[in-house]
Amino acid sequence: MLTSKERAELRAKANGIETTLMVGKEGVTESLLAEADNQLTARELVKGKVLEAAMMTPREVSDQICEALGAEGVSVIGTKFVIYRFSQKLQEERNQTGRAKRKAIPVSKSDPVRKGLRARRQAAKKQREQRNEYFRQMAIDKAIEKQREKQLHGE
Repeated sequence: MLTSKERAELRAKANGIETTLMVGKEGVTESLLAEADNQLTARELVKGKVLEAAMMTPREVSDQICEALGAEGVSVIGTKFVIYRFSQKLQEERNQTGRAKRKAIPVSKSDPVRKGLRARRQAAKKQREQRNEYFRQMAIDKAIEKQREKQLHGE
């Protein structure tokens, strides 16, 4: 099962790849599954398109392929879909060529949403305190001025 962060990363990678799997009016056939299996083994990430002649929605096609091949559906947008399956063969090739190994997604202990909320609250509190101090000082200045005017008019 893919996490939302992994799914987002795979969607970003899928933007740059070409559509290589076409589903026609026959729907999901054995030959289509064989081709999808070959492509998933070779690339891990496959983008497909459901043609208008097909009597299935892209979501149905994606679900059937994923169920048959043990893959994960990454996204379905319009008539296109993206599926992913980890390929041990591809991982071994990466390890032999020295390319980056499968990275673990870093887990942050701090919640960025709460951190931003806390920072905004502190900034608002500081601004309120500055505003209150300004008005307090203005009130003191006005009181002093009135006191002086009374003394000048009273004498």
